[in-house]
Amino acid sequence: MTSTTVKGAPVRAIGTEHVRVEGREKVTGTARYAGEIPFADLAHGWLVLSSAARGRIKVIDTEPVLAMPGVLAVLHHGNALPLHADFVGLLGTRPDPTCAVFQNDEVPHAGWPVALVVAETPEQAREAAEALLVHYEQQPHDVEFTGADPNAYPVDGHMPAVTDKGDLERELAASAVVIDAEYTTPEEHHHPMEPHAATARWDDGRLELTDSNQGATWVVAELANLFSLDPESVRVRSEHVGGGFGSKGVRAHQVAAVMAATVLQRPVRVVLTRRQMFTLAGHRSPTIQRIRLGADPDGRLRALDHRALSRTSTVYEFVEPSAGVARVMYDADAHHTENQVVRLDVPSPTWMRAPGEAPGSFALESALDELAEKCGVDPIALRLRNEPDKGPVSGLPFAGRNLHACFEEGARRFGWAQRDPRPGMRRDGRWLLGTGTAGASFGAGAAPSTATITAQADGDFTVSIAAADIGTGARTALTLVAADALDVPTARIRVRLGDSAYGPAMIAGGSMGTRSWSWAVMAAARDLRERMVPGMEIPPQGITVRSDTTEAVAALARKERHSFGAQFAEVAVDTNTGEVRVRRMLGIFAAGRIVNPLTAKGQFTGGMIWGISMALHEEARRDTFYGGPLGADLAGYHVATHADIPHIDADWVDDPDPEDPVGIKGIGEIGIVGAAAAVANAVWHATGVRHRSLPIRPDRVLTAGRLA
Repeated sequence: MTSTTVKGAPVRAIGTEHVRVEGREKVTGTARYAGEIPFADLAHGWLVLSSAARGRIKVIDTEPVLAMPGVLAVLHHGNALPLHADFVGLLGTRPDPTCAVFQNDEVPHAGWPVALVVAETPEQAREAAEALLVHYEQQPHDVEFTGADPNAYPVDGHMPAVTDKGDLERELAASAVVIDAEYTTPEEHHHPMEPHAATARWDDGRLELTDSNQGATWVVAELANLFSLDPESVRVRSEHVGGGFGSKGVRAHQVAAVMAATVLQRPVRVVLTRRQMFTLAGHRSPTIQRIRLGADPDGRLRALDHRALSRTSTVYEFVEPSAGVARVMYDADAHHTENQVVRLDVPSPTWMRAPGEAPGSFALESALDELAEKCGVDPIALRLRNEPDKGPVSGLPFAGRNLHACFEEGARRFGWAQRDPRPGMRRDGRWLLGTGTAGASFGAGAAPSTATITAQADGDFTVSIAAADIGTGARTALTLVAADALDVPTARIRVRLGDSAYGPAMIAGGSMGTRSWSWAVMAAARDLRERMVPGMEIPPQGITVRSDTTEAVAALARKERHSFGAQFAEVAVDTNTGEVRVRRMLGIFAAGRIVNPLTAKGQFTGGMIWGISMALHEEARRDTFYGGPLGADLAGYHVATHADIPHIDADWVDDPDPEDPVGIKGIGEIGIVGAAAAVANAVWHATGVRHRSLPIRPDRVLTAGRLA
């Protein structure tokens, strides 16, 4: 093949609907996930978790277990390899010590990993793990999360803990209308369809990990640090990932697999059970949020005070930055936000889809709705009245802020103008009907990444990048981006990803994956086209170029970069049972240039469905006596099912980012932001009763009253 272009009209793949390039593999069952890939001489590990809520290990009775059929080893604090856990990782944070398994006899919470049993088969490993006796010296524990805990303190996390502007108390005192309310959200869990799984093996002095993760670069760096290895001697591969949502970073199962493979010098696989995921995969902390709003009679904000408390473990400081959303959405003369944590004897929380924004938007957007009611102002008009022209806290200009367009288009399509603002006025038999709305925002960042593109002699192009497709359609999006960048049909693009050997790349997280990877692909395509001369002969090995966007990303001007959205919901509330049903939902988003409308709509509606689940179903509880979760399975932890999901639609307004090579912002998390608040506001409109605690269960609806 002698040309890199196709004659005729330019190819335009971005913005057209394209089915997933790996779709056939997935629907035929040939797509291989981490727990399915075969290895010769494979051994299986099963983690043993503490039944004590806090204390120390006194004795681990390994001898009877080692005598059981097929058992190869029992790793624990008495024989484990030493690990180095004192380092700052890829995301600027230290690793959760939970992943540094078996380093001492301390047990900081129920479900702490205390041993790994390795056997020839998973059945043998499980039977032996369940037979292992561990004796503990139990100590008093505390898992109760309350807003009055005197040990709460502010934590920066990935944003400053506290921001201040103006005289808050003075503006509140001068306000004609004041809202002062507390909102709570419960502990929530990710639970992707594919459980966490990893297989470790050594090959000629090189560690190889086949894993289900959100970024091979991340896992390589963490494992290299933990085991004091040269990162060049570690390779991580992840062919397909069945969901992540923030949970699939470096966890105890990967480290345990590497440790066992090192000791036994054979491949070892460790897979978490669904029940173990409630402890070892992270979770979203419960939150207690107090919001005070002060406004003039027309609803213009004079004061905005958003204070959020979340929970962390005693071994790891992680903050759910719920107050952060107030720093972006609305301005006021006096503005205060604060994120605090309290340490308890619980597993460590972690990032979960829209960390901070999801629970924070429920509180803020519910409070805005309450203010609109009190002022007698339409909820959309009140929000737009408080639109900032620059970052309310940062003072930086916005790199595009089309929230107004989202509300305008959403209101038109939802029929908002026909809404009677009075609550409890619509009825359908025993059902009370109501509608609600909420705003949404999520950061639109980019991170350095590398990519290589090879022009093959047969006219095809191979794109190699250590991206992770966690079910979002990243392979397909990058295929479209590469096709346009090279001006060839998508059929001539082959995207390879999920392998650390392709070079450093951003993780699938923070709604930054596709934007960061596309930037690297665009840069590599540009360099390749510059090297290609029409008519030149491509050698059999092809022509390969490699890009690195580190300098380009660093050169971005400091601005407030966000995707925005407007959520609309209609609910029906059963006056006899207290059941809440969402009848229809609409989300309109300003989220940059949409690469693949087909998969993008799935991302948006998936987030909105999660918001319905958050509003009405999801709630993990802990037993105060033994410290562990109650109903630690998908029967006891309720999520929305098909029967709960109504007519749901998502669309977008034109919103390309001129400073991004493709115009991308990010869509992975904006769909859940504001969704729970829109449902809660609709429940108020149906019943006339505010629900400030999620989920809105039937018993809470009934006890709240006013359903006659």
